[in-house]
Amino acid sequence: MKAAVLNSIPGQLDIEEIDIADPGPREVLVRTAAAGVCHSDLHFMEGKYPYPCPAVLGHESAGVVEAVGSMVHYVEPGDHVITCLSAFCGHCSQCTDGHMSLCENKGTELVRRPDDGPRLSRGGETVNQFLHLSSFAEKMLIHEQALVKIDKDMPLDKAALIGCGVTTGLGAVFRTAKVAAGESVAVVGAGGIGLSAIQGARIAGANKIIAVDMIESKLELAQAMGATHVVNASEVDAVSAVQEITGGGVHHSFEAVGMKVTAEQCFSMLRNGGQATVIGMIPVGTKVEIDGTDLLYEKKLTGSNMGSNQFRTDMPRFVDMYIDGRLKLDEMVSNTISLEEINEGFEAMKSGSVARSVILF
Repeated sequence: MKAAVLNSIPGQLDIEEIDIADPGPREVLVRTAAAGVCHSDLHFMEGKYPYPCPAVLGHESAGVVEAVGSMVHYVEPGDHVITCLSAFCGHCSQCTDGHMSLCENKGTELVRRPDDGPRLSRGGETVNQFLHLSSFAEKMLIHEQALVKIDKDMPLDKAALIGCGVTTGLGAVFRTAKVAAGESVAVVGAGGIGLSAIQGARIAGANKIIAVDMIESKLELAQAMGATHVVNASEVDAVSAVQEITGGGVHHSFEAVGMKVTAEQCFSMLRNGGQATVIGMIPVGTKVEIDGTDLLYEKKLTGSNMGSNQFRTDMPRFVDMYIDGRLKLDEMVSNTISLEEINEGFEAMKSGSVARSVILF
């Protein structure tokens, strides 16, 4: 099958023919229909997070089941599915506590044993699978606990967005921060995840929803998604602007960029008792600094892993929200591209000119 392979870090992706194994007992073979080009993949391509090469990247995807292993009963060929990197074992303490995104066994129980042979290979050489998925390829071979079955009425190109960015943004609002109706929210970064957080705040009933970015076109899109106020951080001090709009600070702020400075800004935007949630992937080794005295006023700084999701429950609900017209996904797709255009897709992402590019297979 055709796949986009990362052969060196830092580096671009090479379109190559690789081999994919047959499904093992608890594995599912999925024909990839669509895959979002997510900033998380770029972090690994640039070396901000380590990963072994060669590897097939991609983790925000949807597709159709082609074949299942002998012990798989959850899905069958023909089912439409969304994949999720929050694969879970289902029996560790995190899973049984309802925190499947923090599963303790995904790195051991959801991968193949060495004597089983690799899921992906190239001329006898193992090609590493990325985050249990590797969706920059025509097919995926994944553990059954890394996907969820969805309504076949859901367009798969839009469903792919739910596989990471949308669930991350909505989940940060609904599950991590638990934003309540009437509260005030600031979202720093109006890319795919930030726009999803803005939509989550709107759906949750937040009053003031402030979008902060440095690109005017993204701020315009944020308003279409539900932002009541926008702040262009290239023109004004973002913290002061948010404090002025809210009369002292927000109940909740969300960092959707992945930078030290924006995480610190989010904390500074809070009112007393407020919570700043960092969604973005801050590079390994980077320290975030806050003023210790702010903790006396019960201000909180927390992280969010994939929106603290319970994806088997959450993703079908998000599909319903889209079908019902409450969740806007069409507007988030800036352009659709082929697998061969994937490097151009990442260049567009780096320029800040797109919300989301989606690869169609």
